Amino acid sequence: MSSPRYKSQVLEVPAAAAEVARDHFARKLALETDPSDLHFDLTHGLQGVVVVDARGRDAYADRHVPGALNLPYPTLSAETVAPLKGRTVVVYCWSASCNAGTKAAMRLAALGVPVKELLGGLAAWVEEGYPTEGALDPAVAFPDYLRYHHRAPTGPMSAVR
Repeated sequence: MSSPRYKSQVLEVPAAAAEVARDHFARKLALETDPSDLHFDLTHGLQGVVVVDARGRDAYADRHVPGALNLPYPTLSAETVAPLKGRTVVVYCWSASCNAGTKAAMRLAALGVPVKELLGGLAAWVEEGYPTEGALDPAVAFPDYLRYHHRAPTGPMSAVR
């Protein structure tokens, strides 16, 4: 039931026309994918997609999406992306609050590589319960691992290993 005292905050700006909304969401889906769709493609051996981890080498060595290539975004060049041509790259970084994946996606697109960003990054992948590869014990909680890497550690990961 509507109250005359309040105005809808949702409807303060009217919804877009259906065709405008369709075009917007089609563009959004052309640029992003989610962990579930990526996991489906990877577990079913579907071709045409390659996963790229845009984080640094140490983070990649600790934990990454199975089969992902490690191409830290500052290293992307015509030479480093040549093997990716002809496939769509799904790129990721730590989490939704990390923009290394976005920076990598921008650079890949500028180099002519079709690219999508993994929504939520590695954190979303882990949160959905999908497996990871790497040297870090899988029992280490991802939030602890993420906090460790954002503290600029000076010693070994003894606190989380």
